[in-house]
Amino acid sequence: MSTRFFQFVGGDTGVWRVVKTHTLIGEPLLDVARLDVVAGQDNASQPDSGWLLRGITSNERYVERAEKNTLVEKQQGLGRPEATCAALIPIRKNAAWWALTQDERRHIFEGQSQHIQIGLDYLPAIARRLHHCRDISENEPFDFLTWFEFAPTDEEAFNQMLMQLRASEEWQYIDREVDIRLVREA
Repeated sequence: MSTRFFQFVGGDTGVWRVVKTHTLIGEPLLDVARLDVVAGQDNASQPDSGWLLRGITSNERYVERAEKNTLVEKQQGLGRPEATCAALIPIRKNAAWWALTQDERRHIFEGQSQHIQIGLDYLPAIARRLHHCRDISENEPFDFLTWFEFAPTDEEAFNQMLMQLRASEEWQYIDREVDIRLVREA
């Protein structure tokens, strides 16, 4: 079983109850009641009604060594008992983004938008794991699936972080984004 491959199954089962789904840009996802996060390729099946999103954890594309060291030092892991709130934010970037070179994307990502620095400002309260969909296929409905976990008392800080990111230059390249809020239930 691969611990890099994850499936996000939206349907009627799963430990995460969907509280709200908000489509910011592009086509919405079907409404679902629950979400299951499954590690590995063979553990999830396509739900009868709903959706299945797939992604792979991978190397950090736009992070320099000092930034990576700081991220590793400050970030807490997923699955903390107090982190009963979560957000799954699938994002697709437009063709103009993918036409840029790696160094041009890095410049927009951090030089202009300060994506890493914004995230660092909210650690360790907000934990995240990024999943790359394009590493599976360019035909996936999203390029990235970002999974966040946080305590209920940190929800306002999470919203502030998203507001800052969405106001950045980088977000001019987004052509599909859905914000799915969740609460963990037994």
